[in-house]
Amino acid sequence: MDLKKVVKRLELMLEHPLPGRLGQITMSPQPIDEKRFASMIRDDHRKGAVLMLFYPDADNSFIPFIKRPSYPGVHGGQIALPGGKWEPEDSDLSITAIREAEEEIGIDASKVKLLGKLSDVYIPPSNFMVSPYIGFLEETPIFHPDPKEVERIINCPFPLLLDKNIRKVTKVSASSGLSLEAPYFDIEQEVIWGATAMMLGEFTYLWDSTKF
Repeated sequence: MDLKKVVKRLELMLEHPLPGRLGQITMSPQPIDEKRFASMIRDDHRKGAVLMLFYPDADNSFIPFIKRPSYPGVHGGQIALPGGKWEPEDSDLSITAIREAEEEIGIDASKVKLLGKLSDVYIPPSNFMVSPYIGFLEETPIFHPDPKEVERIINCPFPLLLDKNIRKVTKVSASSGLSLEAPYFDIEQEVIWGATAMMLGEFTYLWDSTKF
């Protein structure tokens, strides 16, 4: 799928109202944790941002995901979009998303063109409110992953992300010890679930429901 065509469709798509919860719950673990949604979000939550970055390679468009190294903690070993915690020097969360992507996967932040953002996703176990931004690069990047932050980069062809056949369900154990039925995206035999899957759920819901 040619990047120029994808970007044009993304621009049109992001002019529409975001579906928010309606899109997010399509890929939310079951039973749904209502603490994710506005009425039960803690006042002392921290802020973060991630970047859904489109880039061209040959005749297709790709999106990079990262696999975090295994470590004690909520998100060790999980698959995510590049991103991280808001810092006081960040003028807004879009800067956070681009800065963290540059630090984690080595892209040139000055070349990222932002298109907009999706709905925020609250992550109860780590008390983070995460803002997902969408942007693109006009040329194929040479990635330089930070080994402390990134075990591997997964370069996902965009058409694959839209393929309903990669959406599956598995059982996972939440940090609370609760067993959950988790919808996930199966990409390169990796399980993309939780908050990242919910962001992608809203994205694909909006993409599929927008008339072009």
